[in-house]
Amino acid sequence: MSSRPTVLVVTLGDFRYRGFCLQQVAAAYDVVVIDSVPPTAEHAPYVTDVEIADPHDERALLAAGRALAARHALAGVMTWNEWVLVPTAVLAGHLGLPFNTPETMLACRDKAIGRSVFAAAGVPSPASMTAGSLLEAALAADSVGGYPVVLKPAAFAASVGVTHVERPEDLPAGFAFATAGAARARESTAVLVESYLDGPEVSVETVTFAGATIPVAVTRKDLGNLPYFEETGHTVAAGDPLLAEAGPIAVAAVQALGIDRGVCHTEIRLTAGGPRIVEVNARLGGDMIGHLVELATGIQLARVAADVACGRAPDLSPTRHRAAAVRIRYPDRSGTVTARRLSRAFTAGTPWLERATWLCEEGDTLMLPPQGSSFTARAGLVVVTAPTADLAAKRADRALDRMTVDTRPAVETGSAT
Repeated sequence: MSSRPTVLVVTLGDFRYRGFCLQQVAAAYDVVVIDSVPPTAEHAPYVTDVEIADPHDERALLAAGRALAARHALAGVMTWNEWVLVPTAVLAGHLGLPFNTPETMLACRDKAIGRSVFAAAGVPSPASMTAGSLLEAALAADSVGGYPVVLKPAAFAASVGVTHVERPEDLPAGFAFATAGAARARESTAVLVESYLDGPEVSVETVTFAGATIPVAVTRKDLGNLPYFEETGHTVAAGDPLLAEAGPIAVAAVQALGIDRGVCHTEIRLTAGGPRIVEVNARLGGDMIGHLVELATGIQLARVAADVACGRAPDLSPTRHRAAAVRIRYPDRSGTVTARRLSRAFTAGTPWLERATWLCEEGDTLMLPPQGSSFTARAGLVVVTAPTADLAAKRADRALDRMTVDTRPAVETGSAT
């Protein structure tokens, strides 16, 4: 029988993206899991016990939680999955385990609520209005300051349904795109019309414990071409001077939302008028950002999140002073993957290439926006390390150039005339 504490993780996610989270936590805790699907072969060595249940089915989720609590002395509950923040909060309350409240998690999930909270607390964020129709969207665009504007689902993630609208004549297509994304959300199907924040985008990774929120790292983001906001890469460097600029507003946003524990990923635009909050995600950042933080600073954010979930003071002492970057390969066009290439000589002879991971197989269909999203468009990713951020970015771009994918466009069928 293990003497280690047991932490309950709700939803494991794709091992290619979130495997490092599970590995960090399992190094110090026994991990029991509630998920809608069984753990994969990659997950299995790190999982002590599992209950299969749909986290969005409250009765099934609570029953699974009770079953695990009957078999294990649970010290805490956590998730790194955006979609199950509110259900996890409900489960924690049912099991008597510490977690942020469901109301707080809903304010993070529903950006309309978050915008109201920020406005009341004086935390700078874009002007924003909810639109239920194209006419309302047109009126909202004028009300938030005019074009360009950003349209987005109030309660989705991964830039799904988020679009830049430059001119009034582009609004119908933009509203249709955002509405289609919003229809897939659970907490809210609303569409927001917001003022466009011009400037580079970063995220701040924070840790909240015992009443204090501490900025740990800043992530510099690379985005694809407008009108979409697909994330194409991230770079993290220990000691990045941008942390001093962006850190305080991230702390203010986290505190305004009432988050009293956990790791948060806060997205910020650095505008000419100062930093502005895009959104606060009350979980570890995606796209390998937590792994980049570990490579650059030595701080293991998933392990930190588990410590906080179990009421333990986290160790935020950096043990490295380096940089790391990830770049994501998208196809040039939507279609069926016909070939994918990555030089074995390059990967074997490049010590700074930490990993190169395919996210597709030959025969898969990759779909770029507007028909697809980051969930359907990504072909692979590369992670690199370097002494500095500039060199990490150059190395990441070089590695990405060695990862190529070919697609055959789908053939449109129709009756001949």
